[in-house]
Amino acid sequence: MKALRRRLAGLYREIAARGLIVGSSGNVSARTANRASAVEGMLISPTGIRGDTVAPEGLVAMGLDGAWKGDVAPSSEWRMHAKIYRAYPAAQVIVHTHSDAATALSALGMSLPAYHYDIAQFGGVDVRVAAYALFGSAELAGYAVEALRERTACLLANHGMICFAGDTDAALLAAVRLETMARQYLLALSAGVPTILDADAMAAVVERYKTYGQQPKRRDRTG
Repeated sequence: MKALRRRLAGLYREIAARGLIVGSSGNVSARTANRASAVEGMLISPTGIRGDTVAPEGLVAMGLDGAWKGDVAPSSEWRMHAKIYRAYPAAQVIVHTHSDAATALSALGMSLPAYHYDIAQFGGVDVRVAAYALFGSAELAGYAVEALRERTACLLANHGMICFAGDTDAALLAAVRLETMARQYLLALSAGVPTILDADAMAAVVERYKTYGQQPKRRDRTG
C-alpha cells in the first residue's frame, strides 16, 4: 500500500506539473481491492488538495460504498471513481482533470472523433461526451460510466475529462494523450473542417495495433 500511495501521489503531482490541473481542479485514484477479496476499495486524492502539496500519506483510503475514516475528506468526485471501478474491471487507476482543450470541447458539447487514427487508443472510433450533471453527484457518475462503455476515456459536458488505465504510468499517458488530441482537434477546427476517418479505416487501425510496438517475446519454435 505504501508503494501505491507513492505512485498515486506522484501521478497527481505530475499531472499538475504538466498543467492538466490548476489548483485542486482534478483528482486521481487507484483500486485497492484484490479481485479475490470480498472488500472493494480505492485510494483517492483528498478534497481541495493542490498537486504541489499532495503527500502519499494524505491520500484517502475508502470503500467503494463511500465509507472512509480520518481527518481529511475524499475528493467530491469519489462517486464517479467508485462507479467506474464497479463497472469496469480493467480500471485500476483513474485520472480526472479540467484540462484546457478537453474542457473546451466538453463546453461545446462535442465528442472527440477519429480525426486521427490514434483515437483508437481509447477503445473505439471516438471519445464520447457525457451529459452534464452537478459535480460530485451520483447522476454525473452514471453519465460517465455510460459514456465510457467500450472506451477508456470520456469528456464530461461543461466540466472536463476522465480516463482510466491499468497502472499509474499508463493513466498519465492516457490523460496527456487525450488533452493533446483535444487540442489538435480544436486547432484543426479553427482552420477548417477536419477529415474524419470512417469505420473501415478505424477497424484496420485496431487490427494493426494488435501487433504494433513492443510485443511479448515469442519462444523460438525450433527450440
